[in-house]
Amino acid sequence: MFRDMGFIYLIAAIVFEVAGTTSMKLADGFRQPLWSCLIFVCYGISFYTLTMALKWIDVSVAYAIWSGLGTIMIVAIGALYFREPLTAMRIVCVGLIILGVVGLNISGSGH
Repeated sequence: MFRDMGFIYLIAAIVFEVAGTTSMKLADGFRQPLWSCLIFVCYGISFYTLTMALKWIDVSVAYAIWSGLGTIMIVAIGALYFREPLTAMRIVCVGLIILGVVGLNISGSGH
């Protein structure tokens, strides 16, 4: 049950990290005040919830999931919302990130 709390915190950390990174793009070099403020708010919440997740999840696994899933989500947002090119090489690399995250999860975590 308590380990589930770690993953709830981790999911929140990922969502806020992605929101913070998306806000960076929308801030237009800190020219947009609302988006500029959201960068710091979202990253603050992300780091707080990631820190809380580490009470239940090994740091190596949590960080890999946080950064890997965050990267995958940002690639998707970049392609779908910002119309960034989604090349075959980017798709292969995202696939490797997914394999890495899955590999860490099935390798076990004895926290």
